[in-house]
Amino acid sequence: MDRRSSLLTGVLAFAAMIVTVMQTQAVPILGLIATKLQVSTTSVSWVTTATLLSAAVATPLLGRIGDLYGKKPTLLAVLAIAAAGSAVSALADSLTVLLVGRVLQGVATAIFPLALAVLREEIPAQRLHHAMAIVSGTLGFGGGLGLVSTGLLTQGAHPDHHIVFWFTAGLSVLALAAVAAAVPATGQRHPGSVDLPGAFTLGAFLILLLLPISQGHEWGWTSGRTLACFAGAIVAAVLWVLTERRVRTPLVDLAMFTHRPVLFTNLSGMFIGFAMFMQFMGVSYLAQIPTRAAGYGFGASILRASVEYLLPATLSSMLAAPIGGILIGRLGGRTTLALSGAIGAGGFAWLALAHDATAPVIAASVVIGVAISFAYAAMPALIAQSVPHHQSGIANGINSISRTVGSSLASAIITTLLTAKLLPQLPLPQESQFTIAFWVGATACAATIAAALFGLRPESPSTATESERIPEPAAVG
Repeated sequence: MDRRSSLLTGVLAFAAMIVTVMQTQAVPILGLIATKLQVSTTSVSWVTTATLLSAAVATPLLGRIGDLYGKKPTLLAVLAIAAAGSAVSALADSLTVLLVGRVLQGVATAIFPLALAVLREEIPAQRLHHAMAIVSGTLGFGGGLGLVSTGLLTQGAHPDHHIVFWFTAGLSVLALAAVAAAVPATGQRHPGSVDLPGAFTLGAFLILLLLPISQGHEWGWTSGRTLACFAGAIVAAVLWVLTERRVRTPLVDLAMFTHRPVLFTNLSGMFIGFAMFMQFMGVSYLAQIPTRAAGYGFGASILRASVEYLLPATLSSMLAAPIGGILIGRLGGRTTLALSGAIGAGGFAWLALAHDATAPVIAASVVIGVAISFAYAAMPALIAQSVPHHQSGIANGINSISRTVGSSLASAIITTLLTAKLLPQLPLPQESQFTIAFWVGATACAATIAAALFGLRPESPSTATESERIPEPAAVG
């Protein structure tokens, strides 16, 4: 890779890393935030939910705006919003203000699809898969960095959660300056307009779908609020489809959305997002279970759980990213995606069968980290082979949302599993619940294999055939 391409890839990888740093940084300190702001555990859960819902609405919309008005200006605007959201969160002295900041931080999720769209326009075809794999690999590393940095910044007798958000504010400003300097403003702009009715109905559908998934364990899975949200999601989905069929330039081209390679890549994204979060939460909770009280677990602090048990997996994901790019060039995205599912299934099976000692837990997590990295490398390549340039941003945005849906499902399922069967007279899960959770993760990885082998057609290692790509319309606008 030449110097210009390497610099561009590195800058976009750094920007994309911020996405998962912001997503994970608040998770270890929810209890601290609840104490400092004097709010309930139920209320403080909105600190993560707000970011999730914001990302669901903003990501596809900003992906489309980037396609229409230019990737660089849109990317700069997103980074500025992310920096502002981090600063608002850092200055917040009430839950309401903190939620406003977290909503603004959620917009950062659009960085990833925008970065991939920039790569597709600026990097030569023979180097594109390698560059996309590196940028995708930083997502896993960012999640680990968010956890570790939060642990380091809040250690001590008087931890302060504000400094955690100042950390991401600084990262966002650095990324903003780097993107402004390194990303060329030569990308294509395509005629058309933003489909606001489509954006509204799609946003309503995603919010009504993700809200009960993220809050169902608090509300109750059969409560009126949960069922009403799911029913509303169905209605919103129908309205969205009807809207997109009637407008001239829809936010999401339904032909693209249902195009077989795109559809099954997004389905795989949901499975991979599920597996990644299942590993992250399962291992984190397991490491922090007090050994003497429960008879299992490792009694680790938040910092030790992050550094010792989670960081190796995120580092392996980062290091495996270039290898994923090589595999795509030699085997193709479909085979690489299936391989990632097989490796991930093996890693989760290892966790399920041997999670009573530190070494196998770390080793199995490293294996899963490699699997996630290969999958993250394969999915953008499959999307790029299947959609025209003017749909890159929105297509990768929808794929990002599919992973978000999977992560939300994993969070809900593991929370439900770990509270379903408790130890006698202790508010701790039985060990068998972790075993079940890890087998569920293995099942998600096996489903990725099925989606890749039976849902995707074999493709050329470097390019898609004309029959596999969505035909570009004669005119857009």
